[in-house]
Amino acid sequence: MLPCIAHLAGLQLFISCCRAFACHSTESSPDFSLPGDYLLGGLFPLHSGCLQVRHRPEVTLCDRLGTFNDHGYHLFQAMRLGVEEINNSTALLPNVTLGYELYDVCSDSANVYATLRMLSLQGPHHIKLQGDLLQYSPKVLAVIGTDNTNQAATTAALLSPFLVPLLLEQIQKVNFLLHGDTVMFHDNGNPFSSYNIIAWDWNGPKWTFTVVGSSTWSPVQLDINETKIQWHGKDNQVPKSVCSSDCLEGHQRVVMGFHHCCFKCVPCEAGTFLNTSDLYRCQPCGKEEWAPNGSQTCFPRTVVFLAWHEYTSWVLLAANTLLLLLLLGTAGLFAWHLDTPVVRSAGGQLCFLMLGSLAAGSGSLYGFFGEPTWPACLLRQALFALGFTIFLSCVTVRSFQLVIIFKFSTKVPTFYHAWVQNHGASLFVMISSVAQLLICLTWLVVWTPLPTREYQRFPQLVVLECTEANSLGFILAFLYNGLLSVSAFACSYLGKDLPENYNEAKCVTFSLLFNFVSWIAFFTTASVYDGKYLPAVNMLAVLSSLSSGFGGYFLPKCYVILCRPDLNSTEHFQASIQDYTRRRSST
Repeated sequence: MLPCIAHLAGLQLFISCCRAFACHSTESSPDFSLPGDYLLGGLFPLHSGCLQVRHRPEVTLCDRLGTFNDHGYHLFQAMRLGVEEINNSTALLPNVTLGYELYDVCSDSANVYATLRMLSLQGPHHIKLQGDLLQYSPKVLAVIGTDNTNQAATTAALLSPFLVPLLLEQIQKVNFLLHGDTVMFHDNGNPFSSYNIIAWDWNGPKWTFTVVGSSTWSPVQLDINETKIQWHGKDNQVPKSVCSSDCLEGHQRVVMGFHHCCFKCVPCEAGTFLNTSDLYRCQPCGKEEWAPNGSQTCFPRTVVFLAWHEYTSWVLLAANTLLLLLLLGTAGLFAWHLDTPVVRSAGGQLCFLMLGSLAAGSGSLYGFFGEPTWPACLLRQALFALGFTIFLSCVTVRSFQLVIIFKFSTKVPTFYHAWVQNHGASLFVMISSVAQLLICLTWLVVWTPLPTREYQRFPQLVVLECTEANSLGFILAFLYNGLLSVSAFACSYLGKDLPENYNEAKCVTFSLLFNFVSWIAFFTTASVYDGKYLPAVNMLAVLSSLSSGFGGYFLPKCYVILCRPDLNSTEHFQASIQDYTRRRSST
């Protein structure tokens, strides 16, 4: 099978070779060939190729006007000089004469033609393929060229079956003297020889070059005379041999295209930084760190919370402490005057429950100061919600009870007697408070308020807070107190025409409206501000609710006890009731 394939391939090569020779018969020039004991082949582009449409497999004619290639001509003459120097030397190859055959490979077709020509046998111009290629002896011993990658690949593919080397593969073994200089090569084929560094000059009609430096290998030395270099920039400035300039600090390199030297500079986003070990990718900061735009490093985040030593905390602490002292003083004042008409009309012993619930709500405010803890998060909102519920329940039932006594006791006696006999006031306060207690327990179990570290709102801060404000339990507890506030307002409004000593509509209405305004202001502020002092705003809303409740209900009665003792008498209250009865009967 192999002889058949070899014979067929030989026939095809023979036909191609014959056609090429027939279409490209030129007389050998003495400049292109030199007889010798051993022949070397040379492939050099003495002319530039030209693209044209061809309908037959003909070899391109290279000798055309205006296509002369200076670089190829220099390579051509370099080989001729090298062979002549070897032949003239008595030390390099004694008693051996080298010859050469040089070809102009201006195109791919000329390159194939020249390669086949060198593979042909001496005498007949044809290539004979046979089973044992070791016995085949083409006219050339080795080939130099070409300097074109595509043509070199084609030449190597044609030469390799015939075991004809490219001289570049053997050049690493060369070691000889040339004009007193040693010529030798590395294992990879690079020469050790010295070089002159030249700068081309295109000024004027002809181009020339100037030697601006030299490189030697023994000893290894590089000398450059920078004063001889003429740059084309303004004022002979040295041009930059980079695609892109270095980026500013904190700017990453975004590669444009395939080359890493061509990039655009993009600043690192906030929260990322550029590590000098990787200039092409911004790295994220740690969870406890932050970085502005275009940063080369990360900075520790500032941990913020409502600390005890801040001026805002001092003001709130002072106001809350003052409220606690007032509640304690009022409790003592009411205990001292428990049997007086003012205290009895205010609810008697029920007043101490109301004062205690306000004190519990005031005590919950201390959980807003300092770094949030688990007990503080559990109690601070829930304790206020439950305490304020008890206070509002007492206000509601007290106002409702006065309306029943003065307006419905005679009209609906059955209901009035049932209310009194079943202790309706106490029952209502207990049921209302238990309902809020269940809401708070559900809140604490299902939506447990916990200390948390918030990282999203502010890039440079870690906000320590509790998670109760965004839970459904907090909203339910707040809505329940809102419902009780509306009920208390309605009952107080129904008693707006009661006797003056029992008429609490104005003060209670004012305190409830102030309570509504406080919480509306808080939720409005929370919708636009979510910073470090939001707990302080929450405290202010709580303190306003507690203060308005205390001031609207208890301060007028304290004023009568302390400043108008003449109004705190049974006679005055009876006169007030008689006056109310006369007005009612007249209408």
